[in-house]
Amino acid sequence: MAGGGIELKTKEEIARMREASLFTFEVLEEMEKAVAPGITLDELDAIAERETKKRGGVCAFKGMYGFPKNICISVNEQVVHGIPTKRKLLEGDLCKLDFGVVLHGFYGDSARTVPVGKVSPEAKLLLDTTRDALEAGIRAMVAGNRISDIGSAIEAVVAPHNFGIVRDYVGHGIGRKLHEDPQVPNYGPAHWGRSQKNPRLQPGMVLAVEPMVNLGTHEVETLPDGWTVVTLDGKYSSHWEHTIAVTEDGPLVMTRA
Repeated sequence: MAGGGIELKTKEEIARMREASLFTFEVLEEMEKAVAPGITLDELDAIAERETKKRGGVCAFKGMYGFPKNICISVNEQVVHGIPTKRKLLEGDLCKLDFGVVLHGFYGDSARTVPVGKVSPEAKLLLDTTRDALEAGIRAMVAGNRISDIGSAIEAVVAPHNFGIVRDYVGHGIGRKLHEDPQVPNYGPAHWGRSQKNPRLQPGMVLAVEPMVNLGTHEVETLPDGWTVVTLDGKYSSHWEHTIAVTEDGPLVMTRA
């Protein structure tokens, strides 16, 4: 156990988490292939359920905190926690797929932003910047660095574009629970000091790092459904996430092949 209630995973536990994470990756791959103008969010949700059952896993989000569906699908100005409906995707939409699997008692969690057909240049720039920011955050996940170094690396990629980094929602530890300590902000100065909120990264830490970046303001609000988070100014948002283990050999991204 690391400081601040952070659970360090053994190599055997990381191997089991890698299995759950690969399932998550494979199911997201199937869903991304299906994203096209005309498909409904409910149809994508059904693919998530079918592909997860086929692989012997359980959709992590269904029923968690009362969430009604298998996957969070957020479109355009929706940032996170969108509930699948009969809504059809349209050419030019940005579709965020946020999905998790439980397998052998461990969680995998990942998200990606998928363009629907041809999207605007600014939407593509937002998507690419958010993905690049996640990769920068991953590169900062070296033992001895601090949690704040991850957010600092993410912010350094986003800031030149004047995009808004969502502050109300952050990344998190992951393992036997979907949400564990510590919280992982997507912004902030590097090395902002020692505290329980800013521990050093140690081998065995497993984090879900997930920048949420908006074309406009960083401010968000929750719709009356109690789940769907949207940008305050109605502009597009992008979301990317991986489950990553800190190892002695550097970061191990578990939710990709």
